[in-house]
Amino acid sequence: MNGVASAAMRSTADYRVNFGVELPRLQMIAKDYGKRHDLAQALWKESVRECKILATLIQPVELFDEEFADLWIESTHTAEIAQIASLNLFQHMKCATIKAFQWIASENEIKQVAGLCIISHLIRGTEFSERSLNELNDQLIALLEAQDTPLSVRKLANNISIQINDDSDK
Repeated sequence: MNGVASAAMRSTADYRVNFGVELPRLQMIAKDYGKRHDLAQALWKESVRECKILATLIQPVELFDEEFADLWIESTHTAEIAQIASLNLFQHMKCATIKAFQWIASENEIKQVAGLCIISHLIRGTEFSERSLNELNDQLIALLEAQDTPLSVRKLANNISIQINDDSDK
């Protein structure tokens, strides 16, 4: 437990328990367990920050489908967990692009964060069709122009817009 980190996070996140364990330490713990679907599912159900992060690290992607993704995102209450789940798990799903576009188009800030994070990771290593890039640009513009777009979503949308424009200039 990291008492200082735990105390700082306690005021910003709604977890039953928060130990404040750093991500590199959780990654080391996850290596000891390997990929274990049943354990990941059990850990995800806990309202403990570290359990949720460990779940994203040990969940085998090949056993994680669209239905699980929807269940997990519905029970995600912080941008931190949405970002970590996107990095460790969601971006690797076969339906990652489809889920990303669905979540970006939703009204839910956490889903938007997850969708934008997935796209941000995929852009680095995936060729998108012109149609997909046009749809993404339309969604990004809508998010950036909307008055009620949360700041966390606005920042991600802006970063992806910059990333796309930098790639198209090359």
